Amino acid sequence: MIEKLKKNTSLIGLIFTVAVALLTVALSSVAYIDQNIYARMQAFLFDCGVDAIGALVAAGLFYGCMKQRGDGTEEFRILNLFVSAGFAVNFLLYFTMGVPERNGLTFTFALLSKLIDLMMIYYFYQYVRSTLVFEGKLAKWAEKGVPWLLTIESLVILANIFWPLTFRIDAQGFYEATDISIIEDIYLITVSLVTAILILRCKRPINQKIAGLTFIFLPLVNYIMVGGTFGNASQYGMILVSLIIMYCIIFNDKSSKLAATETELNMATRIQIDALPPVAPEFPDHPEVNLRASMHTAKEVGGDFFDYFTIDENHICFLIADVSGKGTPAALFMMTSKTMIKDYALTQGSTSEIFTAVNARLCENNEAGMFATSWIGILDTRTMTLQYTNAGHNYPMIQHKGQPCEEIKVNHGLFLGGIEFTMYRQGEIQLEPGDRLLLFTDGVVEAHDRAKNLYGNERLQQVLDSARDCPGEEVLDRIFEDVNLFATGVPQFDDITMVILTIK
Repeated sequence: MIEKLKKNTSLIGLIFTVAVALLTVALSSVAYIDQNIYARMQAFLFDCGVDAIGALVAAGLFYGCMKQRGDGTEEFRILNLFVSAGFAVNFLLYFTMGVPERNGLTFTFALLSKLIDLMMIYYFYQYVRSTLVFEGKLAKWAEKGVPWLLTIESLVILANIFWPLTFRIDAQGFYEATDISIIEDIYLITVSLVTAILILRCKRPINQKIAGLTFIFLPLVNYIMVGGTFGNASQYGMILVSLIIMYCIIFNDKSSKLAATETELNMATRIQIDALPPVAPEFPDHPEVNLRASMHTAKEVGGDFFDYFTIDENHICFLIADVSGKGTPAALFMMTSKTMIKDYALTQGSTSEIFTAVNARLCENNEAGMFATSWIGILDTRTMTLQYTNAGHNYPMIQHKGQPCEEIKVNHGLFLGGIEFTMYRQGEIQLEPGDRLLLFTDGVVEAHDRAKNLYGNERLQQVLDSARDCPGEEVLDRIFEDVNLFATGVPQFDDITMVILTIK
């Protein structure tokens, strides 16, 4: 449970906001039930109710943004945490105020309330800076100046620990501002003003600007209406209202864009899947040949691909490839590469000629610098001779009948799309009934655990040897399950693609 909390700061934040909400509700109930407290706090009961309700709403808002992603989301969650903490500290301030023997607690809560105000305006600035993307000289000045102002203002507030610089707690236990308390407002005023100017000057849509400005102007209007009363609960309430407006406008805007992007990615995924051959192809004229494949992409669309098809009645071609990068660019390059390889395989005579021609084409107008490692084989079903070419790809594993598997450590040229005039070579292997060949991408052997240890070729060989008598599809399932077991707790960072050939 502790490890889960360490790795999920959002869950910790939710626990904190819920705990704060329960605390304020519980103490608010005590304030209404206990007659002594009720008599002393009658003037503050409305504020206590606002704090209790506000803390509950803040907890709900935090839960609503736990799964949000994108620019500014982490800052928004931290901002929400400080707002939640503000409700609790503000409530506790009222709970202790006016009780002389609790002067120390009243002072502590007043100090915390002021520091929370500073952190709220700081994280609000961080949030809109990340979300709205500030530019220009003022933005550069603010990036350097705001942290310094925060530090100086914090020191000013903390100075009250040693002498009543900007506020004091009187003998009756009530808060009093000094004549120079305006010093405490310098940071809030300066950063709010700079942030408002930057919001107005940014090029984002007007609704996003309005969302950001509500955090500055709604509390300001409330502050003026209540005569600048320190710790007034309705001020925190206005801040919470601003957060809700920001959440509804900005996150709703993001959600619309994400929904459109997700639709496009789903379509791209469907196109990519449809472009690949079935993972269990049938070759009716060659029952002695069994080919199986599997592909698990790290993103919605991937850069790995595989293919197999008959060239003529006596030759079957199969291949695997791994495109540089991930996501949509890799998928586009994958589609181009796959089409070219199949086209040339149906017209060229050997694997070396196929890759030489494909490489030359891929190098044309390749301004993005994309490339692909690949391995291709053509099996002569009459003699079971396998002709192959390796273009910078992972060494395949071969498992001759009754023998431990081993790597085919041969490279025949650079990756495809690298150097235009690369001339590829080829090799041959004689296969016998019971032999097996495994092709795979680096997503298998480069999968890592929490300690950054790689899965590696040796572990892959062990799984292959232990599954010697299993059908091809079961071997692929076992490898994928073992990779997942090895990398437990670590997100899949690369596509995992495998092709296995078994001679019956």
